Amino acid sequence: MQPVATTPITLGASHLGKRDDAAALADALLASPLGNVDTSNNYADGRSEQLLGEAIRRVGGLPEGKLVYSKADRTDEGVFDGDRVRRSLEESLERLGLQRLPIYFFHDPFSVTFEESMAPDGGVPALVRLREEGVIGAIGIATGPIAQTDQYVNTGLFDAVLSHNRFTLVDRMAEPTFRRARELGMTVFNAAPFGGGTLANGQASYGYREMPAEFAAHLQRVRDLADRMGVDLAAAAVRFSTRSELVDTTVVGVSTLQRLEQLGQLLATQVPDDFFDAVEQLGPPPASGND
Repeated sequence: MQPVATTPITLGASHLGKRDDAAALADALLASPLGNVDTSNNYADGRSEQLLGEAIRRVGGLPEGKLVYSKADRTDEGVFDGDRVRRSLEESLERLGLQRLPIYFFHDPFSVTFEESMAPDGGVPALVRLREEGVIGAIGIATGPIAQTDQYVNTGLFDAVLSHNRFTLVDRMAEPTFRRARELGMTVFNAAPFGGGTLANGQASYGYREMPAEFAAHLQRVRDLADRMGVDLAAAAVRFSTRSELVDTTVVGVSTLQRLEQLGQLLATQVPDDFFDAVEQLGPPPASGND
């Protein structure tokens, strides 16, 4: 396995490019001491990478110690073969103004089958060759459904895995996947510790989907527990991930300058170990409905 340099927190840039203050946010993400930055070829139709690249050029290159991660994406028509992976990387490097990336993920391969991805002309062999050529340092799989994630993890070809909304304070769906990744020596990126916002703002969906009744009831019990113990639920959600021995870095999406400032405050908030013990005593979380 190729090692991947990580920080405890990775700043997610999926929303970058969707607001008027995007340039200022790109500058702030690059300058932030909170962690490295994660983007993708298709975030905001390429604007996320473009804005980060402009921010990098404004300061004369990546600040010392700062890394930017990115991901290969299919075309609008769904093409995601080896040629597309190479072209996706070329686009990413051009937008970012970089010669090399520390890691490049195979991102949401929903338009192709696993067998097509693994074929000689598929996306995965192309990533392996790019790693061998040194254009990328490591390769990762970043997708949602656990069954699909497991297929790629179990190939033993990937250096890292990124899963989102599936390993949180109230959901342990990705735990077996992360344990398997650990056995293989992979780096684990745990994204969306708030479950799509639920654990930060109290919205009624989880992972952008309607919650099953049993899961919603469990979530309410965790909220009630946090209220009784005087615990900031959003801070606890982040801390759950950063304290886990299964996680190397927690990817937190940052949509505004205010959110970036709030993240710093959450990370500075103390959450007692007793709270996590009490959450465990509630029993295994029921299915969240994500898969």
